Amino acid sequence: MRRFINLNKGWKFTKEGTVTDVDVPHTWNGVDGQDGGNDYKRLVCKYERTVARPEMTDGEQVYLEFKGVNSSCKVTFNGKEVCRHDGGYSKFRVNVTEQLLDDNKLEVEVDNRANETVYPQTADFTFYGGIYRDVNLVVVDKNHFDLDYAGAPGIKVTPTVEGMAGVVKTEAFVTGEGDVKITVLDAADKVVAEGGNNEELTVPNVRLWNGRIDPYLYTAKAELVVGGKVVDEVKTHFGFRTFRIDPDKGFFLNGKSYPLRGVCRHQDRPKIGNAITKAMHDEDMSMIVEVGATTIRLAHYQHDDYFYDLCDRYGLVVWAEIPYISRHMDGADKNAMSQMKELISQQYNHPSIVCWGLSNEITMHRAGPDRLEFHKKLNDFCHSYDPTRPTVIAVYMVAMVRNKLNYVPDLVSYNLYHGWYLPFFTLSGKKLDRFHRAHPNTPLGLSEYGAEAMPNLHSASPRRGDNTEEFQCIFHEKYLDIIEARPYLWATHVWNMYDFAADARNQGGEPGMNHKGLVTFDRKTKKDAFYLYKAHWSSDPFVHICGKRFANRCGENMTVKVYSNGDEVQLYNNGRLVGQKKGKYKFEFSVNLENENNLEAKCGSLTDTAVIKKVGSPDPSYKLSKKNKGSNKSWEK
Repeated sequence: MRRFINLNKGWKFTKEGTVTDVDVPHTWNGVDGQDGGNDYKRLVCKYERTVARPEMTDGEQVYLEFKGVNSSCKVTFNGKEVCRHDGGYSKFRVNVTEQLLDDNKLEVEVDNRANETVYPQTADFTFYGGIYRDVNLVVVDKNHFDLDYAGAPGIKVTPTVEGMAGVVKTEAFVTGEGDVKITVLDAADKVVAEGGNNEELTVPNVRLWNGRIDPYLYTAKAELVVGGKVVDEVKTHFGFRTFRIDPDKGFFLNGKSYPLRGVCRHQDRPKIGNAITKAMHDEDMSMIVEVGATTIRLAHYQHDDYFYDLCDRYGLVVWAEIPYISRHMDGADKNAMSQMKELISQQYNHPSIVCWGLSNEITMHRAGPDRLEFHKKLNDFCHSYDPTRPTVIAVYMVAMVRNKLNYVPDLVSYNLYHGWYLPFFTLSGKKLDRFHRAHPNTPLGLSEYGAEAMPNLHSASPRRGDNTEEFQCIFHEKYLDIIEARPYLWATHVWNMYDFAADARNQGGEPGMNHKGLVTFDRKTKKDAFYLYKAHWSSDPFVHICGKRFANRCGENMTVKVYSNGDEVQLYNNGRLVGQKKGKYKFEFSVNLENENNLEAKCGSLTDTAVIKKVGSPDPSYKLSKKNKGSNKSWEK
């Protein structure tokens, strides 16, 4: 039976001639990739360690498995180059059985330099270099489920729903020989169907994977039998579900309307970049669930296997994509196709994934006709490789509705920032309506929209570009109005769930960051806009007073905004009732400003409090100085 030996510990890391001891996951850009200046180290570094020969029986084979190395690498084993890999976000493996000694030297040269043949090269996020996901040694029988093809799990599961029954076809791919036995188990590990490879197995009275309502999962187990003995086994979770996307009525899951309202996500953290732990993935998911999202766009690359598993378990509908982003490079078509092949091969079995993203804002820079032709090839590849899911494109804000790229995929979504980069919120709604009229049979969504906010910046008169929490709330209130007036939108995704590193940026008084998150980069502060979405999306009762961090205010009165998913809120100041209001989501009160204001909002048995002090003049720390304001567009230069 296959065995996994983790190789995360005990590496020697060489950077610019200096050798240090590290464990992986690791990146060398955890600090300089987050401090601004667009000067983080993009170079070749080396990781090396010794690997003991594992205990093996005759005929067993050994593979190295890398779950993520950014962005290109050369792997050497006992002095022989055994593989190269281009693409920093997908899993890859290599068979090293023939090179195996008792003590083995493993060397990995990792390269995140500019490279016109590997995506991404132009984008609004830091390209961290390093071995930033797990490394394993995999020991298998000479007869085993495939480990050589595109990092795939060796088993492909295609479920369909027929009336009250679920029908599942499994394709297990074998290296060597043997008979394949397939067993389907329910969530309680009870056998519900059995058969052979490539057979259609029926699960009676099937329980559907039903998004956040009931994300029920089955397990497909494949056993490889040689001479009556099981020599290898692989398992994968999957779910039975149907979905369709109506260009006028949006997304339907299992025959019922299921509006997709959610967020986009980047995967990095302070100081450690993208070398994050399972606990950090869990923390990210817990807040996405708390805000009430039903969908997540995993931008702008393949995320960790573990996070797709979390999406399955928690019922988040996923848009998965490759980093074909911002600028088409004529010499990188092969690499984009390879990254798409790996994404689909490795993540095909996840019921959470409903579409494959071809590209993001690819018209930001000029390109010749090859860009359109390659989109057609990539789209055709996705349909042939996975006929069960549609394709989608995320379109640059200024791209014309009639752009020919909009005719290529099955679904289209726009990244719109009117009200932030450009004035006039209403232009976003008008652009969406214009597209819907021009392409009435193409489902249309909103793939990005957002505004910067720093929790330390505040204004009683917020305006576009001031980076205050208050303006971010106004921005998202306006966009929620735009969204709710357009039920035809198949999916909407806030940019972004979390602040993230973009070393070329300089704004908000903190260089190197994109601050459009609903939650801060360190995940410690949920901005007020987070609670606006929780009010709209979540059924878990709560009440939240906005502006707690706007603690020093001047003037004779102030407006206090409260978000809640209840239908009635009372506000008290210093124990006296200010007012009682009925409504939905947002409740605003005018409060006479006293020297000290102990605010309490009540919604049923729920309460929230804030303390506001009256000051004689505006607190200068709440305003971004012109010196530190920076540019919203610096990353494009």
